[in-house]
Amino acid sequence: MHTTINEPSSSTAAAERKGPQHRGAQVNGLAAIDMIHIIDDNPVVIQSLAEIITRIELPSTGYLSGRQFIENIGAIKPNALVILDLDMPYIDGIQVMRHLAILDAPPLLILMNEGDPSILNAAEKLGQAHNLEVVASLTKPLLSSNVFRTFKQALSRLKPRQDDTKKDQSQPYIGDRNSLMRALEEDQFELHYQPQVTISGRRLSGIEALIRWNHPTHGLIYPNKFLPIVENNGLIDEVTAWVLENATKQAARFNSEGIKVSVSVNVSAINIRALTFPEQLSNMLTSYNMAPSNLMLEVTESALMGELTTSLDILTRIRLRGIRLSIDDFGTGYSSLQQLHRAPFSELKIDRSFVSNISHDAEARSIVKICTMLGHELGMSTIAEGVEDQNTLSILADIGCDIAQGYLIASPMPVDSLCEWARKNHLAA
Repeated sequence: MHTTINEPSSSTAAAERKGPQHRGAQVNGLAAIDMIHIIDDNPVVIQSLAEIITRIELPSTGYLSGRQFIENIGAIKPNALVILDLDMPYIDGIQVMRHLAILDAPPLLILMNEGDPSILNAAEKLGQAHNLEVVASLTKPLLSSNVFRTFKQALSRLKPRQDDTKKDQSQPYIGDRNSLMRALEEDQFELHYQPQVTISGRRLSGIEALIRWNHPTHGLIYPNKFLPIVENNGLIDEVTAWVLENATKQAARFNSEGIKVSVSVNVSAINIRALTFPEQLSNMLTSYNMAPSNLMLEVTESALMGELTTSLDILTRIRLRGIRLSIDDFGTGYSSLQQLHRAPFSELKIDRSFVSNISHDAEARSIVKICTMLGHELGMSTIAEGVEDQNTLSILADIGCDIAQGYLIASPMPVDSLCEWARKNHLAA
């Protein structure tokens, strides 16, 4: 083991030359790692971790100070992992994170700290705010009989997140108002649907409609690439109207296929400030013979922060018509309890930023539990989004959450694929 990266040992250099073909370049086949950098002011900790890393056949190098690491930060490769102690003299781990955040391709990150667990949790949230991928947090001291298992479990979480917004790895498509209007006129948009399943009984309870742009030149474009352009060009009303009309139209097909579920559609702040919106919804449902209770409108907390009186007027009239309302991304806004108290929501949707961490973050688990209890106390069903593994689903079952949505259940899919998925999984009537 060595404490700088300027002169790597021959074995480490050989491992780096082998690249992805090196047997240790993957942990359980989940994530390619070229080098692990350990930053800790205690040489015993560095030595112990290096021995563990050797056992899983991955190359590593160590640094006895944050300053030493920062001096060599230019040599850090994108497929690297940094294990970072927070409490170090002169330059602490938080300052190191600040330097990592400005890299074009920052490495993955595992945080370590001894003492108050809330500090470690806050540092993890800070890393996420810096757009750093914090794959685990480890509590020191690490010198215990189960450190190998703990560390290996942390490495096993290095698999890429199956986040729908990250699927399209191409450069962001820069459209304009004319291209978006043409997309509406030429029916270039399409809907994909992600199933929502009851945690108890595994029954299909709903599907969320998610828009895609099937561009004739650029192919399938995901909403994170074009919705900001839609909003900036004042076209959100037109696009939402397209989504609502096509979702209700396709609901008739779902019904004929034996898929009797509610369809969830996201609506914007602009939509819930239009006084005619409830009437438009009623007319649309009547046109396609869809029961109002089979439509769920998802509204984010932030959408309610503007013209509150108008929004409450419209949301209440929507509920009077039998259409259900879901408060989306719950827990990420600024006045969650106030919004729940004022608006007539039917469902509370717990944000993925909490759900995806409940298997290894006690505070996230507590938040999900409190959100579930709160929703039930207020007579709402609760749905967890971002469910990606069986352990998360099991914890949600223990907590008492009602519905799960995420890649463990199914990815968003076109209409034909959804009907086939429902038949294959015996979820259609």
